[in-house]
Amino acid sequence: MPIVRALLNLRSLHWKIILLVGVACATMALTVGVLVHESTLARSMHEGALRAADQLHRAEQDARRTGQAPPLATPGELPESLLRQVERHGSGTLYEDGPPAPVYWAAERKDGQLHALKTDMTADLLTRQALDRHLWKYSLVTLAVVIPATALATELPARRLRRVARTARSITAGDLEARTGMGRRGGDEITEIAATVDSMADSLRERIVSEQRFTADVAHELRTPLMGLVTSAGLLPEGEATELVRDRVRVLRDLVEDLLEISRLDAGAEHVQPRRVALAELVEESVARTGLPATVTATGAPAAETDPRRLDRIVTNLVVNAHRHGAGPVEITVSGLTVTVRDHGPGFPADLLAHGPQRFRTGAEQRGRGHGLGLTIARGQAKVIGARLDLRNHPADGGAVAELRLPDGVTPPGR
Repeated sequence: MPIVRALLNLRSLHWKIILLVGVACATMALTVGVLVHESTLARSMHEGALRAADQLHRAEQDARRTGQAPPLATPGELPESLLRQVERHGSGTLYEDGPPAPVYWAAERKDGQLHALKTDMTADLLTRQALDRHLWKYSLVTLAVVIPATALATELPARRLRRVARTARSITAGDLEARTGMGRRGGDEITEIAATVDSMADSLRERIVSEQRFTADVAHELRTPLMGLVTSAGLLPEGEATELVRDRVRVLRDLVEDLLEISRLDAGAEHVQPRRVALAELVEESVARTGLPATVTATGAPAAETDPRRLDRIVTNLVVNAHRHGAGPVEITVSGLTVTVRDHGPGFPADLLAHGPQRFRTGAEQRGRGHGLGLTIARGQAKVIGARLDLRNHPADGGAVAELRLPDGVTPPGR
């Protein structure tokens, strides 16, 4: 499904936002955790030093009061750094992280004697470790809540963006009635983008409708004087100049007829009249009517339910186009419901393959001159009869290949 594919696209904006929020939360949790850990450790060391020094002073006071021996120590019992503090300042404190247990030393030299005492810091260490565990635990809990919440919060904007993208693709494919349906007022940037796409589609449709109407009007206006011109050309005396005039008049007549046919296709005024026909025979007759050399190869003898007049028009246009813009030999293959027309010329230009046939454009100089209506009409008639016309270049020699696939419904002749 498109929605599932969109959700699984790890390069989408949806997942980038989730990743950004996750990284931001993790960074914040790590920063806060380090600050709290360092602050707690510094406070613990400060309080441990004060507590150790206070216990040493109390032990000395108790010894003087009771007459007992003070907490004496030998230099060999104390850490070297603590001894250096005592030698410099007369007293000092030092934290020693076990084993077997973390302790805080307090020592001082008094009356020529070395007094020292160590305080157990196990409870303080356990408290700091518990605090670190809680920080990690609740940071993970926060991420477990924030990331799904972010995913849900960003899904709606992502879905709206996908809707805009689908609409744009539909318009590109030729559906000028496609709209996002998100409205035009208020909202956020996505609403603004959607409104712009809808406005673009409206403008594009109006422009195309205007051009289609202009084409149809011009063709209808030209038809009446053209018929008079055809009649007049037929009355001219025979000669080389007359034949040249008649040839140009025929070209002009064909152009006007093509324009009229395109206007009917644009207006949706074409109606299918299907009947069962022998596909290979119809293609051979169509090729013969063109009067152009081409070989027809048929596999089997399929019959198809289609409009023979429109199918004849498609095949004729493809064959004429192959001779006009390509090079011989022209080969037609009928296989099942597929009719393939291939020439051995320079092939279709990249622009035509990328955007499809366009009226009044032949695509490239190497494709010859012409008004570009043949393939446009062929594709339009194919759409009317429910067929599919694909254009490509042959991978071996680069010749143009037009493949017409009729809709399903093959029946053996005579049944």
